Amino acid sequence: MRKTILPALRSEIDAEGEWLQLDTASVEVTSEEPNHPIEHALTCRNAGGWRAATAGEQLIRLAFDEPVDVRRIQLRFVETNVERTQEFSLRWYDAKGSCSSIVRQQWNFSPAGSTTEVEDFHIVLDGVAKIELAIQPGSQPGAVATLDCLRIA
Repeated sequence: MRKTILPALRSEIDAEGEWLQLDTASVEVTSEEPNHPIEHALTCRNAGGWRAATAGEQLIRLAFDEPVDVRRIQLRFVETNVERTQEFSLRWYDAKGSCSSIVRQQWNFSPAGSTTEVEDFHIVLDGVAKIELAIQPGSQPGAVATLDCLRIA
């Protein structure tokens, strides 16, 4: 599946500067619920984010039309329904196809306590052709991958 982010769905400017406009990228996802498409997570407008349509590991891949320099990646995950342990890994590819890991991390969600995880990575990556986010939502019944917001600067 190939999706194109439309120009009208650009990321907003925040207090610390301008986030990359994602109208010059394509996005691939392994699945998505119709009411929670990936555009919701990429525009970060409190629209309920992205939600996988199926259980198991999910992949979100952003491919830039031209390589970009990345200095910051911000992820926000929200889970208010299911207690679960989620693992995610973030990778980047250069224009030659070489892959490097940025981070691999776990988080425990609990509707009675911890429902939101925000990760803000300040990094120096030059010539990024693709960014790939893999999410393993956990094996608990009812656990599916979610992503509330993904922003890149």
